[in-house]
Amino acid sequence: MHKSALPQEGTETFQDQIRIVLVETSHSGNIGAVARAMKNMGLGNLWLVNPCTFPDETSYARAAGASDVLDRAQVVSSLDEALADCVLVMGTSARGRKVPWPVCAPPEAAAAAAGHAEDGPVALVFGRENHGLSNDELQRCHYHIHIPSNPDYSSLNLAMAVQVMCYELRMYYLRSLEGGEGSPYLKSMTRPGDEGWDVPPARVEDVEGFFGHLEQMLIDVDFHRRENPRQLMTRLRRLFQRARLDQMEINILRGILTAVQKAAGARGNSKPAEAGSTATEQDNGHV
Repeated sequence: MHKSALPQEGTETFQDQIRIVLVETSHSGNIGAVARAMKNMGLGNLWLVNPCTFPDETSYARAAGASDVLDRAQVVSSLDEALADCVLVMGTSARGRKVPWPVCAPPEAAAAAAGHAEDGPVALVFGRENHGLSNDELQRCHYHIHIPSNPDYSSLNLAMAVQVMCYELRMYYLRSLEGGEGSPYLKSMTRPGDEGWDVPPARVEDVEGFFGHLEQMLIDVDFHRRENPRQLMTRLRRLFQRARLDQMEINILRGILTAVQKAAGARGNSKPAEAGSTATEQDNGHV
């Protein structure tokens, strides 16, 4: 009925204690989408309370490679069965209950789930597509989780809500790796010198050589005049300095400048520029 899924990441982590519980899901495709969201974030412990239809072809089609999560899913007839051995229960809810209940935002909920997972299973409970969890079901929860969506359009698809929580759990897990130093997946790589960049940063002398080459090329193509420079090179210098070039990029740019100079020289030898055209072109393009 379905293709086998890819191997799941890790088994001896706190994620195995995190239990995603769906209550009376009416559309089996949403169950598949939840399985995919879970596996994206390294989770695989799915419990289904009295689903309308499961398993079926639609749920496995929507799982898109997370069929192993569906294969292991526990199907029970009541919420009591899903929560019986849990040490902490948190349910998604909108604010505005008559009796205030402890409420967490997703990041705080993920931290609480991770902290209690050492003691036993932790359940994150998600309600029906059309009206969520009932008041009785929410009262079974130690905390309510409120996802701060747009108040003018606050309803989230079931799989979207699960994805938000699974993402927060994933981020918490990654930050906890490597003795508190965090996972390399969380480290930004935005410029040469950052871990993972493939080429070393360009040295100052190489960048200065490029700027000298650039200015000479602009002179060669009659775009720039040293006797009337205005702010052209200043602005070009600011542009390229902002880019934080690496050594390979410098080499590529120098090669382009050389090619432009050769092409300009070839054109100059075959067809002299018309008198008066240089100043006009520079005034049109000069900064």
